Amino acid sequence: MQITSLVLRSYRNYEEMHLDFDSGVQIFLGANAQGKTNIIEALYYAAFGRSHRTSSDAELIRMGAAGAYIGLNFLRHDVPGELRFTFARGARRRIERGGENLRQRDLVGILPMVLFSPEDLFLVKGAPALRRRYLDAELSQASPAYYGELLRYTHILRQRNAVLKDIRDRLASPDDLLPWDVQLARSAAYIVTRRIAATEQLGALSARVQAVLAAGEELTISYEIAHAAEGLTDAKEGMTERLELWYNKMFIEGRARDIARAATGIGPHLDDLVLSVGGMSLRSYGSQGQQRTGALALKLAELFYLRENVGEAPILLLDDVMSELDAERRSALLSFIRSEKIQTFITATDAAYFPEERMGTYRYVEAGKIRAM
Repeated sequence: MQITSLVLRSYRNYEEMHLDFDSGVQIFLGANAQGKTNIIEALYYAAFGRSHRTSSDAELIRMGAAGAYIGLNFLRHDVPGELRFTFARGARRRIERGGENLRQRDLVGILPMVLFSPEDLFLVKGAPALRRRYLDAELSQASPAYYGELLRYTHILRQRNAVLKDIRDRLASPDDLLPWDVQLARSAAYIVTRRIAATEQLGALSARVQAVLAAGEELTISYEIAHAAEGLTDAKEGMTERLELWYNKMFIEGRARDIARAATGIGPHLDDLVLSVGGMSLRSYGSQGQQRTGALALKLAELFYLRENVGEAPILLLDDVMSELDAERRSALLSFIRSEKIQTFITATDAAYFPEERMGTYRYVEAGKIRAM
């Protein structure tokens, strides 16, 4: 996997920009608020159809401009591809691949990518929603079927919650929940089965990365189903069927509680990943350094996971994380990148974060202008 070029027009603080990339490490240096992260954001947008910084496409358009454009060329399995994004104020954005219009849901998985930003350092100690989002992003990029089922689950969940509210307000009967319960249980069972399998794979990969980043510390990852009875998922054979029966039972048992809250109190939207080092919860007992190493190990494990499941290494984006890591972890991260030979885009404020021997292509960013170093 390689991004070969990027074109931006009236995007953020870039009036016009065209960059060509080789398959190695691309390093963007410069002071804060000069446009480094805008490059990372545009690459991320091309992979996911959304920004990791804002939910408003209007914010991507350069001040005073009527619209914006992102154009990206790439190689996947040595086959050329292109993605084009056109934005206009007051209108819907347009996504094109090879001249054909795409929906956002069709975009996920075309350009496998892993982003590690300062916010991801909260992956370990932050809320469970962050870890669920991490896991879902991996599975969705590797499997369009999983992404489709995740969208379906979200839709069914909203519908069930709407019925719960109507029942609470005496506008519907509890019997109206039955068709939604059946659909939600089936979808939940599929999602959780896939998540558990992915967690096992990611756990092995994270432990391997952790051994490189922090010798002597063994990272383990397990999937925690909210309110699950012990042993529910011990046997792999027939797990999906057992989970579907269990969810149906739990929806019935928790019906009164759900109606009172007008919210579904059990399901994969409430599950969590549990990370441990030496048998101790990393979230509860890990030091700040251990938590950051654990978060980094999780993100780097994504690279191996996607490579194993899509047949090619994804693109790695590292946005301003060098200043957040101590010298030892910084050195371990850069050694890892060089050894894996993955196309990587890095932003940083100081060239001193990198070894004296140049490890890629260096560019300097200032006020929306980019020059080679």
